[in-house]
Amino acid sequence: MSRVLDATSNALDGWLSGHRRPLILGICGAQGSGKSTLSRHLCERIEARGGRVALLSIDDLYLSRKARTQMAVDVHPLFATRGVPGTHDVGLGLAVLDGLRRGTAVRLPRFDKSSDDPKPESEWPVVDRPVDVVLFEGWCVGARPQDEAALSTPINDLERDYDPDGRWRHAVNAALGGPYRDLFARLDRLVFLAAPDFAVVRAWRTQQEHGLKHRLKREGRRGSHVMSDAEVGRFVQYYERLTRHILATMPAYADLTLRLDEARGAVGIV
Repeated sequence: MSRVLDATSNALDGWLSGHRRPLILGICGAQGSGKSTLSRHLCERIEARGGRVALLSIDDLYLSRKARTQMAVDVHPLFATRGVPGTHDVGLGLAVLDGLRRGTAVRLPRFDKSSDDPKPESEWPVVDRPVDVVLFEGWCVGARPQDEAALSTPINDLERDYDPDGRWRHAVNAALGGPYRDLFARLDRLVFLAAPDFAVVRAWRTQQEHGLKHRLKREGRRGSHVMSDAEVGRFVQYYERLTRHILATMPAYADLTLRLDEARGAVGIV
C-alpha cells in the first residue's frame, strides 16, 4: 500500500498546483482493492501537511432498503440488492459535491451495510468550512456505460437466470449513461486501482466480509447480518459485468492507473 499511497499523493501534489480549491479526486477500484484504505491514508497525509479534506464513498449514497424494494417492483427485482448504478441516491451525491465545491456547510452521508440502510442524518459528519481536496471513492466511480451490443449476452449465472431478457442490465447501463454521468462529471481527476483480473475480486470481497464479521463481534452486534462465502459469491455477480468493463476501459482515461497484484501491491504505475 505504501507505493500506491506515495504514487497517488505525489500525483495529487502536482494536480493541486495552480488548481482551484477544492480539487475533487475520484478513486475507483474493484471491491476489496484497497481504495478505502488508500483514501483514509491519503486523508491523513493531507491533514498532516495542513490541508483540509472531505471523504465521501459512493457506498454511502446507497438508497434505503425501502426505496430499493420499490425499485424491485417498479423496474426489476434485482434492484432490491444494493450495488449497481441505479441503487444510489445520485441527487444526494450531486448536492454533497456541489456544496463542497461552493464551500458551504455540508453533511456527509453514511450508510450502515450491516443494517442495509443509511445511518440517521444526526450521525452524518458535518464539513463546515472550505476544504482543499474532496476524495470520492467507490467501485464504479468514474465508470462509463457499455455499448448496447455488449449487453445482449449474459455473463454469469445471475444474469442468465434472473435477467434473461436483459432488462436489469439495460437499466443499469442507462443509469450509468444518465444521472451517473452528471455525478462523475464533477471529478477533476481520477485514480484507478486495477485488480489483476476479476478472479481475485471474489477473494478480496470475501476477506472484507470476514473482517466485517470480526468487527461486529468485537462491537457486540451479533444480530447484524454478515454474508456467508456462498452469499458473497452470488453477490459479486451483481458487480461482475461492470467490474470487467471498468478493468478493460478505465486505464485509457484515468489520470493515474495503479496496477495491483493479488496482495494489492502496485506492480505498474501509468
